[in-house]
Amino acid sequence: MTTECVLITGGAGFIGRRLALNLLRRGHRVRLLDSLIEQVHGGRRPAALPREAELLVGDVRDPVALQKALAGVDSVVHLAAEVGVGQSMYAIERYVSANDLGTAALFQHLVENPVRRVVVASSMSVYGEGLYVDSAGAAVEESPRRDIAYSWDPTDDYGVPLTPVATPEWKRPNIASVYALTKFVQEQMTMTLTAAYGIGGVALRLFNVYGPGQALSNPYTGVLAIFASRLANGKPPLVFEDGRQRRDFVHVDDVAEAFALALERPKAAGQVYNVGSGRDHSVVQIAEMLAAAMNRAEIAPEISGKARAGDIRHCFADTSRAERELGFRAKAEFLEGLGELAEWVSRQKARDRVTEARRELEARGLVA
Repeated sequence: MTTECVLITGGAGFIGRRLALNLLRRGHRVRLLDSLIEQVHGGRRPAALPREAELLVGDVRDPVALQKALAGVDSVVHLAAEVGVGQSMYAIERYVSANDLGTAALFQHLVENPVRRVVVASSMSVYGEGLYVDSAGAAVEESPRRDIAYSWDPTDDYGVPLTPVATPEWKRPNIASVYALTKFVQEQMTMTLTAAYGIGGVALRLFNVYGPGQALSNPYTGVLAIFASRLANGKPPLVFEDGRQRRDFVHVDDVAEAFALALERPKAAGQVYNVGSGRDHSVVQIAEMLAAAMNRAEIAPEISGKARAGDIRHCFADTSRAERELGFRAKAEFLEGLGELAEWVSRQKARDRVTEARRELEARGLVA
């Protein structure tokens, strides 16, 4: 692919910074539009932002800022979004405005000034529960948790636990939180409008992204960053339910590569892809592994035995389609990634706000 000017909305964030580096190395010009919100950035330009990338400070919903950001742009990666399942369940207007109105504002401009490609960051949260199989080996897409007092895991009609398996893109969405709903709207708006206006649209459903550079003082960010913040302050990671829920953790550099490939591959247009490692770990397991990597193995995770509204039990990625069609395969080894994260955290100051966030949820009856 010839070199392009690529706009990354939300580009000063955790993923955006790594993607900017990736695209600069590929020879592209990179422009970033970011509002530098207080919860994530403290209102400041991140020190790790590549100097070669042009940063415009502004909100994607601001037509003046958006018009300036899109001038001369060939492709767009749309990352701008509020992130966090728990917070989305009470900061409803904020999430819907930033995520869905922000995406609408972007496309309102693009329908008059189309670009070659738009790649949007969707989320594994759109699946709700991941894919399961029953005792006969049949796939089960709709798997509500019937009675968590009896079993944390989804069961069949006879109370027999279902077995979680890797979730493919064909699994139908089952929205369980406001955050998931807004990400699905972002994804579907992108796919609908790019098809209508002759733009190549791609949606990447990101699983749990981790790595150096994540906002440690944001209690609604990725679970590994939240655990790292707790451990850095000598406190136990707070684990909901029994800790055995399974997730797929993918390194931020692998995610950046997936976005770059989605921009480049002609056949990706019109498609949706999972972006994960293809491997899964329990939440309590990763809490213990991170504690060991941070030399805090003596700090055992705190198992709450309570569930948050909007949470799901198991979901991990089937990445075969992304590997086949994008040429994407996660390269980072999880233990090495944890060591890299731990080393970075040791040089940071992290404000632990997890207790504050938990009180917010409990006050609204969102933890039971």
